[in-house]
Amino acid sequence: MNRTTACEVHRRLLKEYPIVDGQRHFLEFYNPYETLILTILSAQTTDRAVNAVRDDLFARYPTPEALARAEPEDVEPLIRTIGFHRTKARHIVGAARKVVDEFGGEVPRTMEELLTLPGVGRKTANIILSQAFEINVGIAVDTHVARLSKRLGFTDSTNPDIIERDLVALFPEEAWRDINYLLIRHGRAVCTAQNPKHAECVVADLCRYYRELGGGEE
Repeated sequence: MNRTTACEVHRRLLKEYPIVDGQRHFLEFYNPYETLILTILSAQTTDRAVNAVRDDLFARYPTPEALARAEPEDVEPLIRTIGFHRTKARHIVGAARKVVDEFGGEVPRTMEELLTLPGVGRKTANIILSQAFEINVGIAVDTHVARLSKRLGFTDSTNPDIIERDLVALFPEEAWRDINYLLIRHGRAVCTAQNPKHAECVVADLCRYYRELGGGEE
């Protein structure tokens, strides 16, 4: 796909899923610390499940310093309803300790520094930078972004790092902050993993997957 077509996809999706008050996220975070912790917790679980534990978690541990003083065993009961809660308890406590010990209690603002924190990979770091600091150095690639990028023709890869590379090469930098949000919205509403709703898709005529189907249904 060329940049002109990709930008048309972006334009149509932005019209279909308007961004209200600059909100391009699904988790209920309100500062960099909350963004870090909730994004770590969101791996391989639903946003709804993470949002359901946020109030109790931050009531108990409202700052990095408070969480850094905890033991993972203290945190586990507060997040037991989300997937991999024991591992994630270790990650968020470890991340808080590193933020306090090495970054003066402030969530770091660079990709390189964020990647040193437990539980933070490139996808998580991209989300933190974009949502907490409005710094866009890349595009977070989750399962929705990976699926739609391949279907639409943005990439030929299933590797998240290669998909991100292809996306940032394809879209102008000012669009990077929108792509994750728009593809998640469209992936949930229309371009689902099973039985995508081609008749409801505002970009079907631009979609490689739809063309390969001959313009018909699966």
